[in-house]
Amino acid sequence: MKKLLWICLFVTGSVVGQQLPQYSQYVFNEYAYNPAYAGVQPFYDVRSNNRYQWVGISDAPRTYTITINGPSKNRKMGYGGYVFTDIVGPTRRIGAQASYAYHLTLKENGEESIKMSMGLSVGVLQWLVDGSKIRLKNPADAVISEGLQSSIVPDAKFGIYLYEGEKWFFGAAIPNLLKSKLYFFNYQTSTLSFLNRHLMVNGGYKFDIGDDFQVEPSFMLKYVKPAPLKADIMVRGIYKRQIWLGGSFRTNDAWSVMLGYLHKGSLQIGYSYDFTTTNLRNYSTGTNEIMLGIRFTDGSVYESKNKDKAMME
Repeated sequence: MKKLLWICLFVTGSVVGQQLPQYSQYVFNEYAYNPAYAGVQPFYDVRSNNRYQWVGISDAPRTYTITINGPSKNRKMGYGGYVFTDIVGPTRRIGAQASYAYHLTLKENGEESIKMSMGLSVGVLQWLVDGSKIRLKNPADAVISEGLQSSIVPDAKFGIYLYEGEKWFFGAAIPNLLKSKLYFFNYQTSTLSFLNRHLMVNGGYKFDIGDDFQVEPSFMLKYVKPAPLKADIMVRGIYKRQIWLGGSFRTNDAWSVMLGYLHKGSLQIGYSYDFTTTNLRNYSTGTNEIMLGIRFTDGSVYESKNKDKAMME
């Protein structure tokens, strides 16, 4: 049927494309990718990421995410949750998940011990298709409803995360763990539409350059069969752990510039701009992404790091 086939273009695993939203500022949104990140930092963190892709193109992708995560009192466990909305043309995905993570110490090394975290998140996902935004070649064809078609399914994600304080990190996560099938119509007895499992791998390392500067190269790899592997490579410079400036490259897609500021160890803001490298650059002025974060800390963590560094000098 035409209606079912059209929807499959967006959700079936046979289409070359990814079903998950992407972010240029992925190092500031790790929990949204990987539930094992919950509790890595010694404070609760609330973060909002808003991405407006391909500005100038009608119904271009827009993504809005709000996350919160933090540790237990003994820092052996982490908790978190997030909600998001991802809008692409006539389709919309609305999801919510809650997560739990457990942290193991692999090697004692003072405050910078090497640890491994394992996390699992579970929740629900609603996938909507707005038939009123679909233009048919034959307007008299009534197979497309002008109303909303919806499918609500369970969803889950698993991840692991290795880290040594703020020095380095390496993580891997599998979103869409349940491979839930999507049924948009009551009369359906079978479907080709499902949430395809993805593999996401990221890592990074901070190099100290003198007393006030740090350089952090990082990467994010994303793969879903049968789409080709996609890689994000980023390098950012950090001044006094407060101000950063960086650039990144995403294979066969875009390159980005970004900057940000951390105020007194608690209020964080970041902005990035993507320059499209595909033919869409002829129709779009680029992509804007804004990150806002609040760390629920009295600043003692931030101050202690600077004090420790001053004592070493």
